[in-house]
Amino acid sequence: MRRLITLPLVLLSSALAAHEHHGHAQWSEHNGQRCVTSNGLPNHATGQFPNRGNPHRISEQATHLCVTLTPKKNATPTMIERGAIGVAINGVPFRPETADYYDASSQRGFSRNPQSGWNLEGLGARDLLGMDSNNAHVDERGLYHYHGVPPTLTAHSSLLGYAADGFEIHYRANQPPSGYRLKPGQRPTAPYGRYDGTYIEDWQYVGGPHTLDRCNGGELDGRFVYFATDSFPFFPRCLWGTPSADFSPRARPNAAQPSQRLPARTNDAAARRQPPAAAIDACSGRSDGQRCQFSPPGRPSLQGQCRRTPQGVTACVP
Repeated sequence: MRRLITLPLVLLSSALAAHEHHGHAQWSEHNGQRCVTSNGLPNHATGQFPNRGNPHRISEQATHLCVTLTPKKNATPTMIERGAIGVAINGVPFRPETADYYDASSQRGFSRNPQSGWNLEGLGARDLLGMDSNNAHVDERGLYHYHGVPPTLTAHSSLLGYAADGFEIHYRANQPPSGYRLKPGQRPTAPYGRYDGTYIEDWQYVGGPHTLDRCNGGELDGRFVYFATDSFPFFPRCLWGTPSADFSPRARPNAAQPSQRLPARTNDAAARRQPPAAAIDACSGRSDGQRCQFSPPGRPSLQGQCRRTPQGVTACVP
């Protein structure tokens, strides 16, 4: 049975926006999947692109993205370090992370060179990256995408869109709140300075009563969903379900290339063994190769480096 839903995308105006776009998105449900076909343009006015912080121009995209209608939680989450983590109801991707790092040798102070280990946070460096009033900008392909909650999509429903693993993404004005907090003190290496949210590594997951989990997941009306929040991480940075192959971090949204998936089942006991939760939490928001520390249950604290493990997660490896 095939179910077809065409969304009437009405152009919205904004005092801070400079240009309007004829966005179009069509949703359908068939063969156990929920799919959206769109032209990659938003259904609202945007800031001007190119601009001082963003040299790219918005261009129409042939976008087709599908997620499962029956998402299931795995034992451990999949870290989404780059690329789209989901798609909004208007067909525009959610891509909270960036590919830019602090780089003192660059004229702009940042580049694609990850050597410093300080990864620019999209909204923490919003002016540097040319974000508009909907917390979005444009990549080198001309693809418009959201790094944070787009205010124009929150007026009529809490449902913003769907994560790559099929679970819904809702926004309810920081209710419940994120479990991430800024680290205390100062950065130990260049660019130095206090942890102020400019970089992903400025944040740590501390959790606490009634906060969202480390993937910004929680309960809504008795079911599991993800939440978009006004504070970091804004959108989930990891997914509890298996991401759709349509959300490849290094491919166009409609490309049929493999995405970051949980590894296939194997008979190898070492490959099946998951890192301790404390080791995964120690590297939440950190880049590969950064130093880390965690305390295994009943054992002394261990120091190590954040590494991508055979199980497909980033964890602290002694």
